[in-house]
Amino acid sequence: MDDLFPPFAPDANEPRPRRFKPVPFRMIAPNMITLMALCLGLTAIRLAFEGKFEPAVIAIVAAAFLDGIDGRVARMLKGTSRFGAELDSLADFVNFGCAPALILYGFALKELKSVGWIVALIFAIAMALRLARFNAMLDDPNRPAWKKDFFVGMPAPAGALTVMLPLYLHFLGLPLERWAAPVVLGYMLCIALLVVSTVPTFSGKTVGKRVPREAVLPIFLVGVAAFGLLISFPFEAMVALAIGYLVTLPIGAAQYRRRAKAEARAAATLAPPDDRDPGGSERDRAVDS
Repeated sequence: MDDLFPPFAPDANEPRPRRFKPVPFRMIAPNMITLMALCLGLTAIRLAFEGKFEPAVIAIVAAAFLDGIDGRVARMLKGTSRFGAELDSLADFVNFGCAPALILYGFALKELKSVGWIVALIFAIAMALRLARFNAMLDDPNRPAWKKDFFVGMPAPAGALTVMLPLYLHFLGLPLERWAAPVVLGYMLCIALLVVSTVPTFSGKTVGKRVPREAVLPIFLVGVAAFGLLISFPFEAMVALAIGYLVTLPIGAAQYRRRAKAEARAAATLAPPDDRDPGGSERDRAVDS
């Protein structure tokens, strides 16, 4: 009987089974925040199908908040990765492209039937194109450092929160009349065009890296006041933020043009004389002759 089950001794030369390298938690934490934001966006779509537009809008606002902190958490923990960047773009398309389009379609655009659905499609596709362009520009090595202060076109979270302005106004008591659907359609189309446009918008990525010591306490007070207003008067605050953001778009574009002109003047000053005045050598030859 002992011969039927001989003892097995593994060969010492046999390669060991492959073991996966453990992943640090700092690489997982930012992606978990992104996935939570994605869950909120998908839940907002479900709530819109059920006609619960107010909690659907709150879910999109919460997803935008999480989207604003996941990248900062990744940089703070030194957990940035290509996987996280791609996951963030896919989540942004669902949260800020598909979800607002479906919410507004169920809210007002369905009254216009196929025309309303076409505009909802245009907004979602515009958001996808904007995110694809943003990812492509990340790999541009020739982009000046100061351009990091600006986005090309309206960013995805701002586009989603701004396009839902008609919903905020409705929650504050603005009646939904028969003329509301065409107005919402035109407004949504304008936001979609701003999303895919090349209009420079202020990003604010470099704001707050260094805060003067005397400004710390006022910033705390302003932050607490803003948070209190958002909690106590959420839709009034969202209306003010959406309108304020739209008003500041020309200011950001003007500041971008001013900095671009300053860079062009600096480059012309540092250029060699032959590059600054192509006709200078011809005039010199004419004088010599």
